[in-house]
Amino acid sequence: MSQLLRKIRQRFGIAARPMTVRTHVALHWRLLGLVLVGAVALGGAWWLYGAAQRFAGFDREALEGELADLRRRASELESETARLRAVADASGSTLRIEQTAQAELKAQLRRLEDENARLREDVSFFETLIPSGAKDEKLAIHGLRVAPDAMPGEYRYRMLVTQGSATPRDREFQGTVQLVVELQREGRSAILTLPDERGGNVGDAFKLAFKRFRRVEGVFRIEPGAAVRAVQVRILESGAREPRATQTFRLDH
Repeated sequence: MSQLLRKIRQRFGIAARPMTVRTHVALHWRLLGLVLVGAVALGGAWWLYGAAQRFAGFDREALEGELADLRRRASELESETARLRAVADASGSTLRIEQTAQAELKAQLRRLEDENARLREDVSFFETLIPSGAKDEKLAIHGLRVAPDAMPGEYRYRMLVTQGSATPRDREFQGTVQLVVELQREGRSAILTLPDERGGNVGDAFKLAFKRFRRVEGVFRIEPGAAVRAVQVRILESGAREPRATQTFRLDH
């Protein structure tokens, strides 16, 4: 009995444990508080992370700004490269045009020089036509020249053919030009006659008709690998077998 009384005194008496009164908090408020605490913790962690990066020399915003600047400069360089490429292409086209024009001018200069040489030869010849009291009935070839032409295997010839002063002015010479070409082919000599004596019709390029003088110019071709050593020109009158005039031009001297 005494023990029972002792226990009652310990539980409800002065020696009993103090009673604690706690306020009841709803569950959703507790969850909201936990979320706020977590957000504050994450914000602090992110700030500490950024501060640590800046402290270590790494600034994300500065890096993004630098990257944007590099992209802008790369775009500018691409635009400048495209512009320079267009200028280079245009310069190349201009250079090709200038080179073509220069080549054409050189070709014209060569033609003018050839024409000037022919005119000088004509002047020299016409000076010989000044009456000297002598009568000349001969057919003659003046200023024969033979030289390689533009294409491989092509040769150009030119000359001046005249009738003597004793020939009546109204008498027209009718005939043909014949070329006897001496070739060197594979170490052996060969002869090429143009037009071919065995052929029938003579081409217009070899026909000749004039009264006092006639400038004759043309091109003949030989097979590749052969070289021209000399060319003999023969002027034949229509119906005659023997030439009225001959002259030889050698290319191997």
